[in-house]
Amino acid sequence: MADISRRALLGLLGAGALGVAASGKRLTARDIPGRNTDALNIAILGTAQDAEARQNLVRAFNARHPDIPVRVQAIQGADWSNFFAKILTLVAAGTPPDVCVVATEGAQLFADRLAHPLDEFVRRDKAEIQDYFDDVHPSLLEAFMYQGSLYQLPMDFNAANVYYNTAALNRAGLERPKTDWTQHDFVDYARAMRKGATGDFRSFFWTNRLWGGVVPWLYINDTSFLAESKATGGDWFWQTFYAKDPSSASRSGGYQWLEPNAEDPKVAETFEYLRALVAEGLASSPAQGGGNELVARFAQGKIGMTPAGGFWVQGLNEGGMAEDDFDVSFFPRWRSQRHQFGAAGYTIMRTSERKDEAWEWIKFCASKEAMALAMPDPNTTPTRRSMVNEAFYSGKGPKHWQVFYDTLDRFPTTGPIPAPPQQAAVETALIKNVLGAITGPAAGVPRALGTMQRDLDIALRRKS
Repeated sequence: MADISRRALLGLLGAGALGVAASGKRLTARDIPGRNTDALNIAILGTAQDAEARQNLVRAFNARHPDIPVRVQAIQGADWSNFFAKILTLVAAGTPPDVCVVATEGAQLFADRLAHPLDEFVRRDKAEIQDYFDDVHPSLLEAFMYQGSLYQLPMDFNAANVYYNTAALNRAGLERPKTDWTQHDFVDYARAMRKGATGDFRSFFWTNRLWGGVVPWLYINDTSFLAESKATGGDWFWQTFYAKDPSSASRSGGYQWLEPNAEDPKVAETFEYLRALVAEGLASSPAQGGGNELVARFAQGKIGMTPAGGFWVQGLNEGGMAEDDFDVSFFPRWRSQRHQFGAAGYTIMRTSERKDEAWEWIKFCASKEAMALAMPDPNTTPTRRSMVNEAFYSGKGPKHWQVFYDTLDRFPTTGPIPAPPQQAAVETALIKNVLGAITGPAAGVPRALGTMQRDLDIALRRKS
């Protein structure tokens, strides 16, 4: 990796990420993990306070491994793409971290160019790590397979479920949505909520992004804006660690998104459905606001329904919502009821000279003891099934917290957000054209999707 230029490394993220990186703060020496230290350097997305919050985890790790000093360095970023751009800059500068937290958005980027596979380590330490796999749904692991190898152990995940304000539901005279409610039922719910509302209220609020934007709607309509396939390989993993799981025979060597699919008629149908919701005033325009304002607006009763995952619970509680002020349901059914999820875990950098120590950190963090220290509050969904329990949500809600893990159990085709190695450029192409398709006239949908098809084709064929 040392001979890869900075220009080439930044090019891995595509034009979209470069734009974000260029508008952010310049990377300084304080941002560089491990500067002037021999510690195992762990890079996370966050602030100094986020790094400090992990010190209990570091102390617990050092109690077992006093010979492995650890330094957690938070790198601030507006989003994952911004964070990945900064990590790539550190690699080009010759000061990369040893371990990096990577979400689904960057999993294939890192696996393709920057990360070291975990295959040798999980095989070697099967007896120690099997407890983790026994407690984690296989769909979450398949999302971090790439061309037959495993690159991460996911620590937390969030599926795109539907949060609803119980006051808005009750005011409209509605009952909690059934498990198999449909996209038509969703429209009926949105209309009923609006009819009984006053002031600045939206029945459905959504944002224009890869997670929780248009993709959940595409998934339930049995399509996506990228053509999805699966890589061969991975049998070594499934036959070893999930041999007793009936789904293991159908598991793969990882997801692939190799071709654009924006001109699929079902994609157009989905966009027309969302455009109609916006035009009728039932849904916000995806151009209005971002994820940061959602929690506050929902807590204030200005939103009836919105896509969110388990990461919302703690924020709603801190925003003053009691456990019965909100609840969660599955996304509605259309041609399918496939859900979308994103996950995150630690990856070992190829450039690290401390790969054995890095694996010990990852293996420890996958233990139930460590995950309890890392996730004391419901601000995400632990990947360990045993941790998603009544005690975790007690006093904070939602009442139907089982939905979070049941999303994986009830809907076997539920999968990760479409995030190929060119994810940043792909997401840019998606976001740019969603606006044109949703906010314009119906006749503009085919035109916008044609442009999206072209932009995605360019993004997927970009070479670094």
